[in-house]
Amino acid sequence: MTSPVAASSLKLYSYWRSSCSHRVRIALNLKQYEKLNPIGYVPTLVDGDVVIADSFAIIMYLEEKYPQNPLLPCDLGKRAINYQAANIVSSSIQPLQNIAVLKYIEEKSGPAEKLRWVQHNIEKGFTALEKLLKPHAGKYATGDEIYMADLFLAPQIHGAINRFNIDMSKFSLLNRLNEEYNGTAAFQDAAPAEQPDATPTST
Repeated sequence: MTSPVAASSLKLYSYWRSSCSHRVRIALNLKQYEKLNPIGYVPTLVDGDVVIADSFAIIMYLEEKYPQNPLLPCDLGKRAINYQAANIVSSSIQPLQNIAVLKYIEEKSGPAEKLRWVQHNIEKGFTALEKLLKPHAGKYATGDEIYMADLFLAPQIHGAINRFNIDMSKFSLLNRLNEEYNGTAAFQDAAPAEQPDATPTST
């Protein structure tokens, strides 16, 4: 087993509430880094001379450079499912709930329409994820080990519940996965409310 790399070799610049940052914190926890100090706005990972500013790219970089506790299964088919689930979150849900998008909708149509917009898009994405993952799920999204799909799902579900009042009873698989995430240390320690820059009323 490869020994964990010292946490001091990496610096993560993030924002406590960002779901993109949240998924990178989970990856770092799973790779056995001891401590993170988020101090910025969006996730940027600095590793010596390497600077990476995209959560998907950061996770793939960590996976390839630090192979302990793999974030992708060996089976190519299951890898593809992980990529699909990650992309549904990062392309079809998360960008549509960004602060800039929601601010624009609120300015044009009002706060009620803003909430309807984000709930519609999250629920549409969650419906697709339930259908995609149902044949593959075990304890976690694509089996009994934590993989990339889980890193993307956990922050998205957390935000859906705590920020946008999504009724998770509609999504039995995702609701069950969320219970697993909430009971796992790597996810607990990466939660927004646990970050040093979180506000006193953070969720």
